[in-house]
Amino acid sequence: MVSVLVAALTGCGGGSTDVPGGIDISSGSQHLNLVAYATPKIGFDVVLPAFRQIPQGSDIGFSQSYGASGDQSRKVARGLPADVVNFSVEPDVTRLVKADVVDKDWQTQFPNNSVPFGSVVALVVRQGNPKNIRTWDDLLKPGVEVITPNPGSSGSAKWNLLAPYAAKSNGGADPQAGLDYITKLVRDHVKVLPKSGREATSAFHQGQGDVLISYENEAIMLSRKNATAAPADRIDYLLPETTFKIENPVAIVNTSSNKPAARTFVDYLFSPAGQELWAKAGFRPVDPAVVSATANLFPGHIAKLWTIADLGGWKLVDKELFGSDGAITKIYNEEVGG
Repeated sequence: MVSVLVAALTGCGGGSTDVPGGIDISSGSQHLNLVAYATPKIGFDVVLPAFRQIPQGSDIGFSQSYGASGDQSRKVARGLPADVVNFSVEPDVTRLVKADVVDKDWQTQFPNNSVPFGSVVALVVRQGNPKNIRTWDDLLKPGVEVITPNPGSSGSAKWNLLAPYAAKSNGGADPQAGLDYITKLVRDHVKVLPKSGREATSAFHQGQGDVLISYENEAIMLSRKNATAAPADRIDYLLPETTFKIENPVAIVNTSSNKPAARTFVDYLFSPAGQELWAKAGFRPVDPAVVSATANLFPGHIAKLWTIADLGGWKLVDKELFGSDGAITKIYNEEVGG
């Protein structure tokens, strides 16, 4: 039986979001509200101060809000002040299009379908990999406890589940095989339901679970802490040979009172300087030149990288797998009570 994670976790990091690294980012004659999913905070903590160092950004201050992607999207749809949104999955932006908060053509307003960075699905294990986890099948070994967020609130949970679903269904060619795997995983191995990818990382770091399904960038973040972490807190991570490409979109809210400043900021996310900062923070850049220059930051061999396009796109996937009547939603309702 799965228990819902209710303890307060250190998901978004300590300190004020207005002073990442002790640097004030709130002051300026112009102001933007950034609403994002939880995991890229470590990237924005570097990107925002750097943006304010260039002439175009020097007088733009920021307020920030981070949380589970689906929850953040719903809050903006209900009126949470926002100028720029960055969510884990496309459907969380689509919700804002339906609410007339984001323009229908948002994906054409910036390069790469308005996806400035992304990741791949990785497996995080305890140092030394004591459970000998190598493949998706290894997650179904008796006694292996898996940490992954609740897809009802978390975009990262959807990516996490799509990776083994695509691997086992051969890119959707045999959907029942993919769903059979997800059923076994959720029923027998998922014991807690964090709300967001960052909360899932915190739960794993606090000692819960044997394997964390996560973004590669979260795995990189944890691995960088190994040198100063207690032995019991040190981790290893691996990329399954068959895994999934993660694409995290950004959009400007059409109710913004300062769209020019918002566009200037989003343009910076796609600039070479911004792309390099995302790469150094552990997120995969999208600019081809930066991808090539930073390839050494992302070790590991991937034999097959499935994409959301391979499964028919988010409109189809979200309806068939994650919507109110979706197949994976039904699995969660039946196995863990939603």
